[in-house]
Amino acid sequence: KMMSTAVKIISDGVIKFDGGTMFGQVPKMAWENNVVTDRRNRITLGLNCLLLQVCGRNILVDTGVGSKDVDNDKESLGLVPSRLLKGLKLAGLTPKDIHGVILSHLHFDHSGGCTRLDRTGNTVPTFPKARYYVQEACWREARSPNERCSATHRPDNFLPIEQRGQLELLDGDTEIFPGLNVVVTDGHARGHQMVMFNHGGERVVFLGDIVPTPHHLNLQVISAFDNSPEVTLEQKRDLLAQAQRHGWLLVFFHGYDTRAGYWERRGNTEYLRPVAL
Repeated sequence: KMMSTAVKIISDGVIKFDGGTMFGQVPKMAWENNVVTDRRNRITLGLNCLLLQVCGRNILVDTGVGSKDVDNDKESLGLVPSRLLKGLKLAGLTPKDIHGVILSHLHFDHSGGCTRLDRTGNTVPTFPKARYYVQEACWREARSPNERCSATHRPDNFLPIEQRGQLELLDGDTEIFPGLNVVVTDGHARGHQMVMFNHGGERVVFLGDIVPTPHHLNLQVISAFDNSPEVTLEQKRDLLAQAQRHGWLLVFFHGYDTRAGYWERRGNTEYLRPVAL
């Protein structure tokens, strides 16, 4: 079964993170007028997964938080019930119709939907026929995270994939299918990868957490979650220059009001031209 369009955003709902954490070193005075915060200083972020049709296969990029979430997450992160499978259903697909899952990285808000609880309470892969593609460096870090990133890595999101033999580890930039590539952009997390898809004459780029929202198009805005902010800065400077030059369609995993668009320049002004996907 195939969906009708070759590129579609499938939302897993929303998540709320601390505004200061998302804006990193940029002080609240500089961003508070552009972003709505709740009384706990949290901003609402999207969980925008990407569904691609490539060479007769259905490929999902990132999986959101998923449906296993612990009750205290609901409260602290403002989660709504997982919408990923509902979104796939609207696209005419069931979990069995997904052939591949590409993970930008293994933080719980990107990999939670990889697995689900079965009727007996065991954690099993959500997509029984899919290969799951992860960078080896990312897998190693997720298996033995340090103190800074241990809370964001949850083994039941990814270990069952390996146990069922559905894991495919990648080593660096890779063409997974013709016209579908992953490019390593380490800064946010070790082995973080963005996904580039050539569709017709266009290049669609899923940025993962290297540029999580349109606010992060500002080079100074780098989330405090980032492993190596200086690396993020270099990667971001380079890829946004390319995005402008080549007219890439950018997809923001955590975009809420705007989920995709073109990063353009007119004279000295840079701006995002939003697109609905």
